[in-house]
Amino acid sequence: MTISSANGQPTRHPHIVLYSHDTMGIGHVRRNLLIAQQLAHAPLCAEVLLISGAREAAAFEIPPRVDCLSLPSLYKDGHGSYRPRRLSISLDELIQLRATTIRSAIEAFQPDVVIVDKVPHGVLGELDLTLENCQQKRPHWILGLRDILDDPKTVRQEWREDDNERLIEEAYDAVWVYGDQSVYDPVREYGFSPGVAGKVRFLGYLDQRSRLDIQSPEELDLLADLGLPSGKLLLCMVGGGQDGTEVAEAFTRMELPPDYNGVLVTGPFMPTNVQQRLHQRAALNDRMRVLDFIAEPDLLVAAADRIITMGGYNSVCSAISFRKPALVVPRIYPRREQAIRAERLQELGLVDVLPWDEVSAARMSYWLADDTATPCAYEATNTIDLRGLERLPILLQEVLEDTGHGLDRRHRRKEIRNVAR
Repeated sequence: MTISSANGQPTRHPHIVLYSHDTMGIGHVRRNLLIAQQLAHAPLCAEVLLISGAREAAAFEIPPRVDCLSLPSLYKDGHGSYRPRRLSISLDELIQLRATTIRSAIEAFQPDVVIVDKVPHGVLGELDLTLENCQQKRPHWILGLRDILDDPKTVRQEWREDDNERLIEEAYDAVWVYGDQSVYDPVREYGFSPGVAGKVRFLGYLDQRSRLDIQSPEELDLLADLGLPSGKLLLCMVGGGQDGTEVAEAFTRMELPPDYNGVLVTGPFMPTNVQQRLHQRAALNDRMRVLDFIAEPDLLVAAADRIITMGGYNSVCSAISFRKPALVVPRIYPRREQAIRAERLQELGLVDVLPWDEVSAARMSYWLADDTATPCAYEATNTIDLRGLERLPILLQEVLEDTGHGLDRRHRRKEIRNVAR
């Protein structure tokens, strides 16, 4: 399919780069793969290159018209400090390697749009080299932000130190927030300057159910392959697993009701010795299974009756998208983003929250046994805006119109009205 510009002349499919630094967990790359899936679909049929700091990106189901470039990886410890994850080189050398790789990839791919995840300069300024050298045939730059970055004081300080607002005002065409302004308004909470605030568009949360559209028939049989007895399913997710040991340990010690089975997904970054211990404990319970990693955990979310999860963006959105009763255990270090998200959604009656310092098998068991504590997640779509994926191609076309890649303007306006709340 060839997309025509507003004057009816044929043009190539849009080329889009999605950059995510991915220094902790796999949440950024999973969110960007979902965005890539939507942009590569009709009507845009874009060619998408995902530049990721997590080599695990290649383990996920890759949508058609999408490919991945994995950067040498970084690691962020519990105090927020960075270091090379695998290479025995200095941090400065690694950032230089990543920066030149990004610049070369963008120069070769010649994208019409670059969508940057969370950090305007890139992690430790690794995008600055590309931003400075993208003068000829310059792509449009869009900053994509999850609903919540951190507590307002921390974000304001970090953005001031990094001079983020000046860069956004000078180099970025738009700021997309993948959240609902009525749940959390970063423009107000973080005190964005008028120049930045004027570029902000709220897309709504990203409905995670679309992930299952590209799964193979073999993967859809995942639950049957676990060989569990008949009964309900309690699912526990701890994101990448890097900081999920306490939650995972408590889950495998739970007293499951006779009609429940339990499945824990540890994530690829959980320490190997912890994974081994969890497997040994689960082996003593024929209704408990431990999975180190699965490419699409939402296959299990769709089948679950209840969910215990940490408070990352994708995991919480999955529980709400699939309308599952959820107990959220948000981490509070190195950022308070998960705790703030959990608190706001708890206030709306969409999730229950177990504070990080109160994690225990007994508290989880009590929540599972108490039907009155279960939030009414079934009405989630009437409570918060989950139509972010629908708005993605429409807002992207607003940008592409300036380069001749957009669909007919009247068609776009009609689509915006159809998706408006």
